[in-house]
Amino acid sequence: MSPLPRRQRVAAYAVIMRVTSEPEVLLCRLAPRISRSELWTLPGGGLDHGENPRDALLREIAEETGLSASIGDTAHVYSAHLPRASRDGVMTDFHALRIVYDAWVPSDAPTPRVIEIGGSTVEAAWHPLARVLDGTLPVVAMVGEALADHTPFQLQRIAAYALIRRGPAVLLTRLSRRAHHTGLWTLPGGGVDHGEPPAQALTREVAEECGIECEVGTLLGVHDTHFSGTAPSGRVEDFHGVHLIFAATVRPDSRPRVVEIDGTCDEVAWVEPADIDSGTVPVLDVVRHALGLASG
Repeated sequence: MSPLPRRQRVAAYAVIMRVTSEPEVLLCRLAPRISRSELWTLPGGGLDHGENPRDALLREIAEETGLSASIGDTAHVYSAHLPRASRDGVMTDFHALRIVYDAWVPSDAPTPRVIEIGGSTVEAAWHPLARVLDGTLPVVAMVGEALADHTPFQLQRIAAYALIRRGPAVLLTRLSRRAHHTGLWTLPGGGVDHGEPPAQALTREVAEECGIECEVGTLLGVHDTHFSGTAPSGRVEDFHGVHLIFAATVRPDSRPRVVEIDGTCDEVAWVEPADIDSGTVPVLDVVRHALGLASG
């Protein structure tokens, strides 16, 4: 048995990722009093007595990066036993328990910067994930362990969309800054709430996005898309969208207009197929898929 005094420390940390031109991870550089050489770690730190781990993590992220974060439900626990470790200038038999959460910051978050004076970290920065994984950037062992276990949040979304025609023209909505594919045009429609009939969801979405009532017809087909990237919330997601495409009609005198404020669309218009084919009006693949179903 070690004659050294025992010390056990519980701490909470976060894997915070983003995708710009390449995947990046947010890290904090340890202060010289902690590590004489350059060494980076995950944002986070020790729990105060009686403090909830998630609350502690939010506090630590704010202190070490100056950013406001959201914390996911996924966490891993890592245990490190160091029989001889210097803590606060005293040699101890040290046991570290680290709770590592999935977390994210807004897409428009400012440049990270250390707020806490005299803390355990002196710098916060985004680093290319590749530099961490290939060992170019010096990191503590916990970073490698956490990244090995980390997987992007998986989101599967069921949505209903309407193919509404007026002569050859098709009714489309333009995606706003709140949506992933900002500036592209898509069919009116949106997510199906839990327990909501798809046709009812579609009627609701068309009313919210276009300010008109529609009559939902037959199901034309199903489209799906799968991609990974940074969601509008700032979270890196592995996204799978399943799209139910219905034929729908509106009254001939209907005048579409955006009704929902701060929604996922900022414009609605009747668009000629020729403008879609030429690329004058850039659209999501679901639009071309729906037009192909209607002509097939």
